[in-house]
Amino acid sequence: MEWIQVTFRPEFTGGVVYNIFTMANILPYEDLAGLLQAIGQPIRLQILLAIGECETCVCHLESILDCRQAYLSQHLMALRKAGLLITRREGRFMHYRLTDPRLLDLLHQAAELQGMQLPDLSPSRHCSCPNCAKHQTACH
Repeated sequence: MEWIQVTFRPEFTGGVVYNIFTMANILPYEDLAGLLQAIGQPIRLQILLAIGECETCVCHLESILDCRQAYLSQHLMALRKAGLLITRREGRFMHYRLTDPRLLDLLHQAAELQGMQLPDLSPSRHCSCPNCAKHQTACH
């Protein structure tokens, strides 16, 4: 990440030069806020938990979360833009993996702070697509 120094011209500040980013220390907080905002919707939390530590295809997510592909795609795109997911295409199937599995630890710790336990959303063993059948034993 690059730090951008913004200064006000001295004639506008009575001769004093200010760096607003140093004064407010904004950038690190904005990054964290962006992460929390990206995962802040219940369906996105469910998607992250369903992907878990393995690579998961969209058909698994549809099966586990009982959602349409178009609805999931919007949220998957937001999670990708936030840098939380890595994608891989194999034929007509899209596969998703967490960029950093420690995100799962963060989610479980947040749930623990709330006095709750997150459900197990492991990939469905009932998905019948050829790709899922081929990869079902890879993570289980």
